Amino acid sequence: MVAMPLNEPQYDDPRKLRALLDKVVNLADDHRLTSVLVGMSGSEGDLIFPEVVDFVGSALRMDDAIFRMTRNRAVLFLADADRQRAQEIVERVMDAFAEQFATSESPAVGISYFQVAPGMERLTLKTILPLLFACAKDCH
Repeated sequence: MVAMPLNEPQYDDPRKLRALLDKVVNLADDHRLTSVLVGMSGSEGDLIFPEVVDFVGSALRMDDAIFRMTRNRAVLFLADADRQRAQEIVERVMDAFAEQFATSESPAVGISYFQVAPGMERLTLKTILPLLFACAKDCH
């Protein structure tokens, strides 16, 4: 008999990230909507970060999405928002997480933003991901 580990982390299919990026670019080009990609990262071994990602995912609007890359990295897509609005949304959701999940410390989450506006050059994951995860913790 083989024992199956409980709570095995689930990561999204990489093809889903490509589809998400295509959606962002198409919204900008076809509908003239500005959107924001948000890189969220936690430190290696952080037990709270996956909970933060789940909480953020549950707080999203219908048009928004989250992509879980690894246990300590996620990409959040906020449709029809500029960078300032995206920052307000993320701060509000992070404050709500802190209120609902009492921990001894606030979660250390690195956050960076990339605004996608109409008329931008075609974006690729190869160019976007390093920008979203280049910052150290608490990159705003």
